[in-house]
Amino acid sequence: MSTVYENPAALLAAPGTSLGPSDWLEITQERINQFAEATGDHQWIHVDPERAKDGPFGATIAHGYLTLSLANLFLPDLLTVENTSMGVNYGCEKVRFPAPVPVGSRLRGSGEVISAEEVKGGVQVVVRVTVEIEGSDRPACVVDTISRFFP
Repeated sequence: MSTVYENPAALLAAPGTSLGPSDWLEITQERINQFAEATGDHQWIHVDPERAKDGPFGATIAHGYLTLSLANLFLPDLLTVENTSMGVNYGCEKVRFPAPVPVGSRLRGSGEVISAEEVKGGVQVVVRVTVEIEGSDRPACVVDTISRFFP
């Protein structure tokens, strides 16, 4: 369930706030293949289920960057800022991939507001998004996302 902020200025009081979790999302081979097509990364550990059976993970795994890109899918489920003219992704910091994501895994995002500060015309917020794997004690990805919201 998304935490709602009335306007960008309300984010200035948000550091330390826990966000989420989002709904679960199943990682299918189709999604992995589509990501491979979009990025040109056709490494067999991602796109060859037969070969991957005998590989280090026992099945195909999602690309790390596919897992990272899901932070963008999960963010609106974690954080909503109303009364904005625009919100933009400004960047990322401290990206880590602690665990592989085998095909068929279910993922969800949770977050924590790390910082918020005024920037010219708006507010910049850093949200640490943790992409969890159902049943795993290690997350698939941890990333500090940087967003800017403008009233």
